[in-house]
Amino acid sequence: MSWNPLFDTTVPIGDQVDQLETLIVPRARDLGGFEVRRALPHARRQMVGPFIFFDQMGPAEFLTGQGIDVRPHPHIGLGTVTYLYQGRLHHRDSLGTDQWIEPGAVNWMKAGYGITHSERTDEGMRDVPFSMFGIQTWLALPEGHEDDAPLFHHSPKAELPVLEGEGKQMRLILGSAYGVEAPVPMPFEVFYGDVKLEAGAQLPLPDDHEDRAVYVIDGTISQGGQSYAAGQMLIFRPGDAISVQAGDTGARILILGGETLSGPRHIWWNFVASSKERIEAAKEAWRAGDWAHGRFQLPAGDDSEFIPLPAG
Repeated sequence: MSWNPLFDTTVPIGDQVDQLETLIVPRARDLGGFEVRRALPHARRQMVGPFIFFDQMGPAEFLTGQGIDVRPHPHIGLGTVTYLYQGRLHHRDSLGTDQWIEPGAVNWMKAGYGITHSERTDEGMRDVPFSMFGIQTWLALPEGHEDDAPLFHHSPKAELPVLEGEGKQMRLILGSAYGVEAPVPMPFEVFYGDVKLEAGAQLPLPDDHEDRAVYVIDGTISQGGQSYAAGQMLIFRPGDAISVQAGDTGARILILGGETLSGPRHIWWNFVASSKERIEAAKEAWRAGDWAHGRFQLPAGDDSEFIPLPAG
């Protein structure tokens, strides 16, 4: 049986209870004029399906000369997706990948046993003002895939499946939903979609996934007689038939979820693992800094600096 810390089969479901299991209102953090809102992990819920990290970046306006510099840093035991609405980010990693992340495209980086990457706004972006708005997610890997070889997969916006009709449009970012499948190869059951809803349009959530959530990007939605605004994440009980409806000005939402993992995960800095021993081994490998022969290498073209291992 898969693991879900808040699902108790003895609790009534359906019409006997509120269909909304958890509401998360992320706290905002100001990173020097760049606001980030983190929905996952949260004290009330570590994961939604395999999604273990969910950050909203911006929206933010950068003046000439300003930008983002996320120096090379390591990951293990997870996959990352940075999905942008505005702006561009330059991704480089230790596989030799050199790829711009642009609005609507998908860049799936599976860390597996270990990968190093950086994300920057460089190569002329800072010569003029620009906007940045997007969502960064981590997906914890199942135990059988934690030691997989790292990989990077890029899918342009035009390659992603799009469903339209009855005042709604969905672009599938990862996994499968509503009978379509995204081109990114995934080692587990998952769905992740970017949805636009016209005023009053209703969207039933996929009923073939165990864990399901909605994050409101813009506008408002209602469910179960309650209204929810931008910046809120709604997590629903497994098994319930769920639909959300856009408010008077429409809405843009992300839908996400999938099969829950076999147990919780340990999280330390940029590492995710099913055991503390895996975390400790990764810490020692990054601390050693043996870029030529060790577990981690620095990205080609961005190897003059890196983020040191935090204390503690």
